[in-house]
Amino acid sequence: MRALIVSSDRFEDSELAEPRQQLLAKGVEVDIAAPQQRLITGKHGHRVSADLTLSAVRPEDYDLLLLPGGEAPASLRNLPEAVAIAQHFLRADKPVAAICHGPQLLIATGLMAGRTATCYRAVRRELEAAGANYLDREVVVDGNLVTSRRPADLPAFIQAIFTITRLSR
Repeated sequence: MRALIVSSDRFEDSELAEPRQQLLAKGVEVDIAAPQQRLITGKHGHRVSADLTLSAVRPEDYDLLLLPGGEAPASLRNLPEAVAIAQHFLRADKPVAAICHGPQLLIATGLMAGRTATCYRAVRRELEAAGANYLDREVVVDGNLVTSRRPADLPAFIQAIFTITRLSR
């Protein structure tokens, strides 16, 4: 299994680091894509290397898309390459996991109408305006879409990712 994390500077550190670490521990190959292939820095100083640029991503090569929150999704949603990656996963009904502000990139796809999801409270109105049904829960699973609200929800978020990808076995 291969997972793709799409992010950029100012991501929420734990929302990238913890799921990545847990996926690697399960033997999943994890790549990080960003606007530029370089070190990206989280809001609290955690640094990770972007393995590839957004334009180099071949989404068909991946089984899971992970979207950490923080401030990164607000800038990523303005990049056509990032939006196209998220669109590919949603249209192909591949697993997508987005936490906190991560759903902002999903909103930009225009494909959230009729979906049920959660997000950080400040993003709720955007999610509802996109036609999604918002639930205030630590984790919401809608088919192959997993969403959570904040870093405190990470244990439930990660477990839901493992469940939809069948890594919990």
